Amino acid sequence: MKDNFGLLETLEQLFAGDRQSLLTLDEFLGGLHGRSYAFAIAALNVPNCIPTGIPWLSTITGLPMVFLLVQFFAGREVPRLPALIGRRGLRRGKLQTFLGRARRSIRWLEDAVHVRHEWWVSGLPRRALLLTWAANIVILALPIPFDNLFPAWAIMFFCLALIEDDGVMAMLGWLLSVITAVWTIFLLMIGHAAVMAIVATMKHALLD
Repeated sequence: MKDNFGLLETLEQLFAGDRQSLLTLDEFLGGLHGRSYAFAIAALNVPNCIPTGIPWLSTITGLPMVFLLVQFFAGREVPRLPALIGRRGLRRGKLQTFLGRARRSIRWLEDAVHVRHEWWVSGLPRRALLLTWAANIVILALPIPFDNLFPAWAIMFFCLALIEDDGVMAMLGWLLSVITAVWTIFLLMIGHAAVMAIVATMKHALLD
């Protein structure tokens, strides 16, 4: 069991300091107390949870998630970003202003997501969750049309479960994972049928 993760408190600690100083991405991820992978993947995943219709969005955001996953399963405690990205950041003054405005929303999130039903996020269930989390990320990254919303929400619920040891979020993640599996199989079957129909039509046209 991990200590309950106080998101607001952690962000306050990370953003504290001279308003002109820079908080880099490397420093930010390093200060998340072991939740850096889930937090980073959740942040990348947010655009996919909203039906935007932007082409290739899930692949563009999914590939960096796969990059993070490889490091996670390789045993790195904190993600190692390319220097060009990791050294970039924002002025702490801007981050402090943002935090002041977002404080109420973060408090609501902390009340909604918290430690409970930890059996779902420990031991064997946790290992199964991690593998399913990874599978959803791979599915999201694949260029399969109309197949990003369900895995995106499964990933988000699993991220919240891992950040806060929240079994309810894990259960929701499992539910969306089942829906993702069924929906993906359906899309692949439809896609295969469509390809076969096109091939048959072309053969018929050529033979005639």
